[in-house]
Amino acid sequence: MCPETIYEAVYRGLIVPVDRQNLRTGRIYRHRRGRGRTRDGALKQSTGMKSIHDRPAAVASRRQAGHWEGDLIIGAGQQSAIATLVECKFRTTVLVPVARNHSAKIVADALIAAFGKLPIRLRRTLTWDQGNEMFQHQRIEQATGLKIYFADPHSPWQRGSNENINGLLRQYFPKGTDLNAWTADQLNYVAAELNDRPRLCLADQTPNQAMQRWARQQTRR
Repeated sequence: MCPETIYEAVYRGLIVPVDRQNLRTGRIYRHRRGRGRTRDGALKQSTGMKSIHDRPAAVASRRQAGHWEGDLIIGAGQQSAIATLVECKFRTTVLVPVARNHSAKIVADALIAAFGKLPIRLRRTLTWDQGNEMFQHQRIEQATGLKIYFADPHSPWQRGSNENINGLLRQYFPKGTDLNAWTADQLNYVAAELNDRPRLCLADQTPNQAMQRWARQQTRR
């Protein structure tokens, strides 16, 4: 049974009774994934696009640092956005303001600036969905050294860490929020709160603690 089938069963009340209080997003329906991608858009982006199925095995194993999952959360009227990035090994969250709109050029500029602040060892791969905002993925790769891979259409579980963080972020940025109203400092504050939460998958360390421990180990080599 695939994850999407389980999601559908939960929202339809086939596993447990549907209750808004038990669903973190508050929705009692399963909405279609993606942002209105058209067939023409998919064909346009397909040139040079690398599939998630071609990623190095190290990404899925989470044994190597520097592999990221990313997405956009969209604000009111599709007029604002924040890029959300999650590092797969340490679950570190980075929030990137996307100025004015989320066209391919602006998203590329924002991601290039964000990854440019990271050490080269933390710039290995990025996995994204097949949104139109990533038409300039090859420019991002050239500028950052990342290899960018694309998940299958309507397969959010292939970016599970990022999807989980996006759900948490909706507690800070509810649907219908004008995301342009949030400054970079405010986004950093939200990311810091998430990065200071202990995680069971990190043996109760926080993402910050796990990342700092890794950084110390790198300086000794």
